[in-house]
Amino acid sequence: MPARTPSPQLPLALRYPPDQRLETFAGDRALPLQLRQFAGGGAGRTLLLVGPAGSGKTHLALAACAEAEAAGLRAAYLPLATTPGRLREAVEAMHAFDLVALDGLEAVAGEPGDELALFDFHNRMHDAGRRLLYTARVAPDALGLRLPDLRSRLGQCTRAVLEPLDDAGRRDLLRLRARRRGLQVDEAAIEWLLRRADRDPASLTRLFEQLDVAALAAQRRLTVPFLRSVLGGAGDA
Repeated sequence: MPARTPSPQLPLALRYPPDQRLETFAGDRALPLQLRQFAGGGAGRTLLLVGPAGSGKTHLALAACAEAEAAGLRAAYLPLATTPGRLREAVEAMHAFDLVALDGLEAVAGEPGDELALFDFHNRMHDAGRRLLYTARVAPDALGLRLPDLRSRLGQCTRAVLEPLDDAGRRDLLRLRARRRGLQVDEAAIEWLLRRADRDPASLTRLFEQLDVAALAAQRRLTVPFLRSVLGGAGDA
């Protein structure tokens, strides 16, 4: 489990959800291998994951932290949207970590104090030989950063581009979630869910958590009739 921050107001680290692992990523199959090498100490010191909402950036950031800790390293995850105007305070306790994942660079863009704090933290981590994993919805040049030196540093990161999941990827996601939880799910049930549920990965994951609880309580496999009984038949002809 990640080390906890001394200030309860600053969410410097989270428990890594069991579904957020490299082996449960349903996107580009090359990315988990790249993240595994990075988290274990290889493949450069800085990595930037770029992709739109729902492409799996947070999943990979959390999974990389879990992978690093499994290898005996110290890792921490910080969603940057939670620390506007106080990033310097948030990262002060994180200099000794082997890997730090900073999720959502767009939250820092345009905040002069936060941009400078991130620039200083980046340099200190780099000079200490530690690793930084960033995520952003767009490339550094498109973030609207005011500090040219920070834009330059981020532009030098190894970059991996993520694409939103298509329907095949969403099916893989649901199968992986079911397998991880020991659930038996019919293919017809997967198609039923994709036609009626919100299709972004976060919503599908939350839905599967609900179904997991219901299936365990009822000792049932995930079939279309069972899904109708739990979620209702809205949208059925």
